Amino acid sequence: MRRTQWKIHGENLVDENRHIRLTTVDVELPDGVRFTQYVARMPRCAMTLVLNDNREALLMYRHRFIIDQWVWELPGGYVDGAEDVAAAAAREVEEETGWRPRSMEHLVTYQPSIGSLDQPQEIYLARGADPTGSEPDINEAEELGWFPLSEAAKMIERGEIVGAATVVAVYRALTLDV
Repeated sequence: MRRTQWKIHGENLVDENRHIRLTTVDVELPDGVRFTQYVARMPRCAMTLVLNDNREALLMYRHRFIIDQWVWELPGGYVDGAEDVAAAAAREVEEETGWRPRSMEHLVTYQPSIGSLDQPQEIYLARGADPTGSEPDINEAEELGWFPLSEAAKMIERGEIVGAATVVAVYRALTLDV
């Protein structure tokens, strides 16, 4: 099978800060058609699916202003520089929810939108968590809840969970004997 790659004829910086690098790329397709594509590169993110002994997932209820919707999702966030990814995932759980994961194991890595966005997303599975005694970050979560995985799948169907990381984590966990 013959494989032909797209050719890149140049890349121009549009904007850059610690959260995003936005460029335009001059691309040529194998048939010779050329176009300009916006490309966003963002730091690695780490999220955690925390499951208790009853196979219930810890989810946060929050408002996402970009889609102007209240949704349930996993705790997570950016990995800081050379920070260990599992440590970053555990840190985010603790900061955002007030729960400290007992264990961390890699569940899945994916790219959410490879046509225009480079942002590795790593999801970890925590089997159990202990309350730290601190309150969840009000800027992160309006409410916390423990939901059976089967109910989380129904929440996806109802549009109550829409974020890719949470959708991927719930469906992946349903395929495992966790």
